[in-house]
Amino acid sequence: MKIVFATNNAHKLAEVRAVLGDKYEIVTLSDVGIIEDIPEDGATLDENASIKARYVYERTGLDCFADDTGLEVEALGGAPGVHSARYATDGHDFAANNRKLLAELADKACRKARFRTVISLIRGGNEQQVEGIVEGRIAMQEAGCGGFGYDPLFIPDGFDVTFAEMSPEEKNAISHRGRAVAELVKIL
Repeated sequence: MKIVFATNNAHKLAEVRAVLGDKYEIVTLSDVGIIEDIPEDGATLDENASIKARYVYERTGLDCFADDTGLEVEALGGAPGVHSARYATDGHDFAANNRKLLAELADKACRKARFRTVISLIRGGNEQQVEGIVEGRIAMQEAGCGGFGYDPLFIPDGFDVTFAEMSPEEKNAISHRGRAVAELVKIL
């Protein structure tokens, strides 16, 4: 089965391909000729996932899915949330985002957080959404060199290491995106 994943992010693509396996031919935005940035101006992760999936479907007519992921920190009222990728700057500056998050939590005792991924799937013009959540906490400092984004700061519940200290297989088995993709597989 061929399906478009509304991304050109190599990290996300690798994670999703690892979970979906050989049953699906995953093609990216560049594979279907979409080179422009897709608007992400929704107020929620759900809205952004839907906006991206509809953008791809309307331009290609192909079955597709899009995700949006956010880190939601309890002590920050759910921030950075929908603004996770652009928390510190207008670009996807992972190091700046991590520095800002640590600075904002410096005087906070509660470091509870969760990663949440929402996936919008469009097949034959019909849209469905699934989500994956992993609960955890924010570390006092970065640790590990794997993964991307907030992975060096996020320690999932039941573990003493960050996502960045896990192998890709370990992370995918418990991650928010892995859980959302598992739900996606159920409806595919």
